Amino acid sequence: MGDDEGRAGDGGAEVAVVRRFNRSYTQRVGALEDSFLGTGMPLGTARLLFEIGTEPGTTRDLRARLGLDSGYLSRLLRRLESDGLVAVVPDDDDRRRRRVDLTAAGRRAWDDLERRSVDRARDLVAPLTARQRSRLAAALAEADLLVRAATVTLERVDPASDLARQAVAAYVAELDERFPGGFDPGPRPAAGEPDPEDARLAPPSGAFVVATSDGEPVACGGVRGLSEGDGAAGGVGEIKRMWVHPGWRGAGLGSRLLRHLEGVSRDLGHREVRLDTNGTLTEAVAMYERAGYRRIARYNDNPYAEHFFAKRLG
Repeated sequence: MGDDEGRAGDGGAEVAVVRRFNRSYTQRVGALEDSFLGTGMPLGTARLLFEIGTEPGTTRDLRARLGLDSGYLSRLLRRLESDGLVAVVPDDDDRRRRRVDLTAAGRRAWDDLERRSVDRARDLVAPLTARQRSRLAAALAEADLLVRAATVTLERVDPASDLARQAVAAYVAELDERFPGGFDPGPRPAAGEPDPEDARLAPPSGAFVVATSDGEPVACGGVRGLSEGDGAAGGVGEIKRMWVHPGWRGAGLGSRLLRHLEGVSRDLGHREVRLDTNGTLTEAVAMYERAGYRRIARYNDNPYAEHFFAKRLG
């Protein structure tokens, strides 16, 4: 595995700490055993069984949530099928997809795996004092959030795609909850009709980005060009629909997404980017100011906007 101290130059002391923790933790939770927690299954198979029992879905869902290669996932599923623990059948909503569910035997195996996992975790913390257990729980929660934030995927998507729609729906729902009097996004197009706003957030004049983790959207944001009619002289972009899941705040994902959207705006040929926000979104206002945005006069007729910002792009 190498000497952490001697290889600190490969990534610094932080990398050494992560590597040391990985080695220690994988050994102590039984990840190195052929039979994970005595279940008769290696860790990969047991983890897939746990995921199916926690949230059944299609093979595509499982690949997205676990980040597995399709060939490897197929091999794991064949083993679980041969053991009579899962059933793989055509999905009722789309016969081209395959849905995976636990069998009765699979549910019993899942319950056993859950019990053994709880017992192993309880044994790990048993020697610690109550104060030490609280420190460990807080440290692991922070580490989990930061690791997940570091491995989030930022991807440009069609603003009319299901993934984008899901993210924007969460964005609208939060604004409706936080704004005094609620939030009205305005008239929506009829089913099957294109949304004019989507066209402005699509190439070649714009772009929409969704951040995903385990196959689910956890943040989003779009960039569009502002015309002279919008109060801009050309070469000016605007960030819209920026949202970060509440459970992911505090891990730097919002700042990372903002920097990414600035890069997208620059790629679109903008020399300046603007945005607006509501005063109730205090964490957003603070983030924009930390990122070097300056306050400017109102440049649009958004009835919910109370603060307006701009930033020159290098």
